[in-house]
Amino acid sequence: MAYVVGVTGGIGSGKTTVANLFAEKGIEVIDADVIARQVVEPGSEGLKAIAAKFGASMLNDDGTLNRGALREHVFSHPEDKEWLNGLLHPKIRHEMITQTAQAKSSYCLLVIPLLVENGLQSLCQRVLVVDVSEATQIARTTQRDQVPEEQVKSILAAQATREQRLEAANDVITNEDDSKVLSQQIETLHHQYLALAAQ
Repeated sequence: MAYVVGVTGGIGSGKTTVANLFAEKGIEVIDADVIARQVVEPGSEGLKAIAAKFGASMLNDDGTLNRGALREHVFSHPEDKEWLNGLLHPKIRHEMITQTAQAKSSYCLLVIPLLVENGLQSLCQRVLVVDVSEATQIARTTQRDQVPEEQVKSILAAQATREQRLEAANDVITNEDDSKVLSQQIETLHHQYLALAAQ
């Protein structure tokens, strides 16, 4: 079984960039966001349960999940949000455990944006936090998603604080826009993780 390094960080911190750089070294990356989409793909138990509970309006014409409609619905019905989390979180967790167990590289990355918020540290041997300043998070996200600054600030407010994440970290990558510095940090950690995985 591969040694599992959990990767987390706030919105706009560059988790994907970091994961891709590790992937270039032949390290398998398991992404909670990708799994979250897989568990509600057409034909999945998750999607069937959602359609059964909330009706066909939750589906697009092609049978895929209408994420916007679902997000809007659970936003205004907190009890339904709880039901949805109760349905999907165990499925996502199970799939994360399955995929990390099947990883072939000497260690693998498990990218979980809400690792700290959902208390998922037990799924990994180490926690790597991709850290940037709040100003960087706001600038990157407004640019990337073409959304107003206020919206980004409300997302930040709903996530764990920078301090909470850093408290949970075994390792920290600072990702403030210098790709050379970023590559060096990843190189160092890559060797450290290979050594840990070999123990």
